[in-house]
Amino acid sequence: MIVATAWAGKRFAVLGLARSGAATVRALLAGGARVVAWDGDEAKRRQILPARGEDLILADPLSIDLTGFDGVIVSPGVPLNRHPIAQHAGDRPIIGDIELFAQARDDLPPHKVVGITGTNGKSTTTALIHHILEQAGFPARMGGNIGLPILAQDPLPAGGVYVLELSSYQIDLTTSLDCNVAVLLNITPDHLDRYAGFDAYAASKARLFAMQSPGRVAIVGTGDAASTAIAETMPHAIRIAVSDNAPAYGPALAGPHNAQNALAAIAVCEALGLSADTILAGLQSYRALPHRMAHVADVAGVAYVDDSKATNPDSTAPALNAFGRIHWIVGGLAKSDDLDACRPGFGNVVHAYTIGTAAERFAELLKPDLPVTIANTLDEAVKLAATAAQPGDTVLLSPACASFDQYSDFEARGRAFAAAVGALK
Repeated sequence: MIVATAWAGKRFAVLGLARSGAATVRALLAGGARVVAWDGDEAKRRQILPARGEDLILADPLSIDLTGFDGVIVSPGVPLNRHPIAQHAGDRPIIGDIELFAQARDDLPPHKVVGITGTNGKSTTTALIHHILEQAGFPARMGGNIGLPILAQDPLPAGGVYVLELSSYQIDLTTSLDCNVAVLLNITPDHLDRYAGFDAYAASKARLFAMQSPGRVAIVGTGDAASTAIAETMPHAIRIAVSDNAPAYGPALAGPHNAQNALAAIAVCEALGLSADTILAGLQSYRALPHRMAHVADVAGVAYVDDSKATNPDSTAPALNAFGRIHWIVGGLAKSDDLDACRPGFGNVVHAYTIGTAAERFAELLKPDLPVTIANTLDEAVKLAATAAQPGDTVLLSPACASFDQYSDFEARGRAFAAAVGALK
């Protein structure tokens, strides 16, 4: 695991013990810190009991006096704009595991950090950069909002590269992550329940660049007004612009959204010193992430595609333009009241099946444009789509919504889709 000598003898409170929270507790203890930790889920509290000792106390930070603590560490899922911990912490810094990683960098062998943010495409771009580096023989780790928690991973040898996918929440919880290369892909309305408005959300993304030292590399996609405005404040930034007729940069990188991901990855790898031939080989050998336009199965001549990672309308839009004759499963916990970003792909949709808490609202929105059935559950939607689909059609799970109304995360939703498809065979 990754630890910092600077934590020795310090006191921290940790709120939230999911994957990154549990890894944080273990890393802090290994670094010689004293920790008070808590999660409302008893099962998550039990999972860290093997680490329990005199330096670990299980108690809700809201129930204790935090005077004398050196920091309060929260999960990115804790909404600081409305959670009482923000006020209870007083003047104690509220940080996340990414900030702890930043604090540990001085104890690591010489390395570089690449940070990738944006509303859409973060995971693909992060995985693509990591893949190209590994194929080129560079020691690399992938973490942040993807894969294993970064503190739980082994330190890289000298010359290694840490590739971090960073949500706006994670950026909010770090103050000193000085990325050697920082990337902003795009900004579209998302997570607005956590911010005062769209401008505040965009400003959160921009902080990734504000933390960089002079001479670092900044890469910005300029396909939207908010990102372009941020690029305008940084004359040194490398700009990524995708043309309407952008080529596919590899077998798993079709579509304009993946063209932007590929161009960002190319710019990062060039900044890290990789040759054009090495980068091209990595692009060609890359394969898509699970739950991102991933082919699950063909049943009776119908293709079933899992795009559960599409948790907002902007990230669903590319999928609707990638297939013909689509039976679209859409819905969940809505992040917006409209599906306008998806409208250019409506002509490819044969029928829509709405699920989750957004089922009725989305059915209302879609009825003027295409046939729609309120299915409510994913299982029912798959059954209805399978009955209606003809050979050559695609049944597409691309929800344009978060999963938390019915599933623990988009991955669980994707697995449920695959199970429902498996039951058809």
